[in-house]
Amino acid sequence: MAFYFVQFLTGLASAASLFLVASGLSIIFGVTRIVNFAHGAFYMLGAYVAFTLTERFSGVIGFWGGIVAAALIVAVVGVLVEMVLLRRIYHAPELFQLLATFGLTLMVEDLVVLIWGPSDLLGRRAPGFKGAVDFFGQNIPTYDLFLIGLSPVVLGILWLLFQRTRWGVLVRAATQDRDMVAALGVNQKWLFTSVFAVGVFLAAFGGALQIPRDAVHHALDLRIIVDVFVVVVIGGLGSIIGAFVAAVLVSELNAFGILIFPKISIILVFLVMAAVLIVRPWGLFGKPEAAARRTPGLTVNPWRPLTSNERRAAIAALVLAAALPLVGGNYALAVGSEIAIFAIFAASLHFLMSVGGLASFGHAAYFGLGAYGVAFLAKLAGLPMIVSLLLGPVLGMLGAAVFGFFAVQLSGVYFAMLTLAFAQIVWSIAFQWVAVTGGDNGILGVWPEKWAAAPAHFYWLSIGVAALAVAALRIIVFSPFGFALRATRDSPLRSEAIGIDGKRIQWTALLGGVETVSGAVIGAIVYKALSIWLVSQTDLSKLVLGGVIVLIVVAFPKGIVGMLETIRNRRRTESSKSALVTKIESAE
Repeated sequence: MAFYFVQFLTGLASAASLFLVASGLSIIFGVTRIVNFAHGAFYMLGAYVAFTLTERFSGVIGFWGGIVAAALIVAVVGVLVEMVLLRRIYHAPELFQLLATFGLTLMVEDLVVLIWGPSDLLGRRAPGFKGAVDFFGQNIPTYDLFLIGLSPVVLGILWLLFQRTRWGVLVRAATQDRDMVAALGVNQKWLFTSVFAVGVFLAAFGGALQIPRDAVHHALDLRIIVDVFVVVVIGGLGSIIGAFVAAVLVSELNAFGILIFPKISIILVFLVMAAVLIVRPWGLFGKPEAAARRTPGLTVNPWRPLTSNERRAAIAALVLAAALPLVGGNYALAVGSEIAIFAIFAASLHFLMSVGGLASFGHAAYFGLGAYGVAFLAKLAGLPMIVSLLLGPVLGMLGAAVFGFFAVQLSGVYFAMLTLAFAQIVWSIAFQWVAVTGGDNGILGVWPEKWAAAPAHFYWLSIGVAALAVAALRIIVFSPFGFALRATRDSPLRSEAIGIDGKRIQWTALLGGVETVSGAVIGAIVYKALSIWLVSQTDLSKLVLGGVIVLIVVAFPKGIVGMLETIRNRRRTESSKSALVTKIESAE
């Protein structure tokens, strides 16, 4: 009994830091609507800066002053990030916001290695909390007891801040309806900046408090960010009390899951999150999101089929790509095949996000299910390669049919997190069901048949399938189904009023640049080729790649192809105006 009680207290101590980070993310998203993937990076920076300061200054004041100072320093960094980067993308699509913060995360991961080195760093024990309390033969660290007492104190301070101050009233109002807050004359820029500073301070403070309990390393951000997203979604976006309750729930599930449910401990929190979202789509303590207001006349460029010249250009590009085996070696062909496969995945995800308005964070699950489907048919059933390639993706479609039925009932970040939960469930099954899937080794011995075994032949097969997949997606975009899907994306109420079943249309889409499906192909080529090249050229590939991603998001807010489309449409408009002016002058 004592062991389980100590395990319970350990879970509560872990919940303290998790609550601090999750409450910061919940506040930031509730007001700014930014899906801040870099929140874990600020948590990691807080731990690294706190390690440096606590090693530099000795004594009680040096340690605790270093903890608080680290959080303040990282908060200032967060303010700079918000002013320089995030202010430029507040009105950008969610995908670009996610990409920008993801790029920032990549940069921070390499920066901490560059500054502090790749080795794990062990921090000092907290002065005054170096001992342990004996409980029926089980030792409970006094620092854990301190954290357990600290979390409700922080909760009380945050509650007073948001309930008893004018700033807190504005934040709560912006969480419910930020457009109305702006209409009342509140300076949104500084409100967003102050909210981001508080959120980053809480994340960095949570990271700093972990240094006496855990080693500081450059993977802290990825380890914490998934649990933080789960906590925020379970508790409800913008709810501090919800973040506190959910942090305790998730931490206790992690503490006891390995003891009670060892086979499903990895996905236990995702099962709970999926159940909560299905029953209560806006979380335990959250409120339904207000309908977003659209500025009249603020629309994307009209979609259109390719012109004859554009079709010829696309065919010419495909022919040039097919000629790679004539000039490239086996390595170039392997990279080309990988890019072609990645382009198929990117185009399908782009179709969901841009055409369907479905921001899926779990799209990789269907990629994996399709791969397993082909491997099962080829290895276990002994079917020919072509038959396996045609029938294998059916397993991914079955997974999408089951998961999509529940996911399309939600929208926005809740939809995204439910897809992430389903993806984690699929990953856990594949990872732990070793007898069937091979675990982390996978299914070995799946090779192309003789006619496709040569690198050039497999490359031609890959680009051929990729070309057919992209062409099929473009045809779907301009079909009646595609128009119905885009209508559901742009105006759910109007599309429903004219008889379109939006949920069924989105569910069907889930089975199968921002403004162009073809932009996904360009993006896949640029990203994959750049990432492979950078890894071979520098040890700081994440720093450079993250910087490129951030630069593209800021410089090309509609993507590379989307920006080219905008420039071309602008020139066409100017040419039309010039022609019209010439005609008028001639008539006069």
